[in-house]
Amino acid sequence: MRLLLLLLIGYFPLSAHAQAQQNPYIAKYLPLAQELETHYGIPAPVILGIGIYESYYGKSKVCRLLNNHHGLAGKNQLMKTHGVKSRYQQFESDSAGYVAFCNFVARRKYYERIKGSTDIDNWLSTIGRNGYCQNPTIWKKHILQLLKKHGLVNS
Repeated sequence: MRLLLLLLIGYFPLSAHAQAQQNPYIAKYLPLAQELETHYGIPAPVILGIGIYESYYGKSKVCRLLNNHHGLAGKNQLMKTHGVKSRYQQFESDSAGYVAFCNFVARRKYYERIKGSTDIDNWLSTIGRNGYCQNPTIWKKHILQLLKKHGLVNS
């Protein structure tokens, strides 16, 4: 009986939520992204997807040293602390970096027009083409692939 149960569990694919929770980065930051969605009206998958992509699941040097998950430019103390020059902003904590990203988006002209929308594709297109990245089409494509892979958006 136990073997049959194990075989059945292995046969049925995991739900989207369970798939997302299998990744430690997503399990850690999805609740924060959902909280920020409530406050800022930016969909959690947008916040989280850009964080995943820009920080390589929190493994990038910028993320590890500066708590900067979204690739925001600004001041930092890396020259003093590590003898390294960087154009990326330093944050006190990971959550402060996430909040700074939402504030960055909220200060843009397009924000009021799309605030509260659940159209992930439109959010990524709008953020991308308004100077956030060098190649908005490829950037959006990669983020959508990551979100689909983890079941955070519909296929």
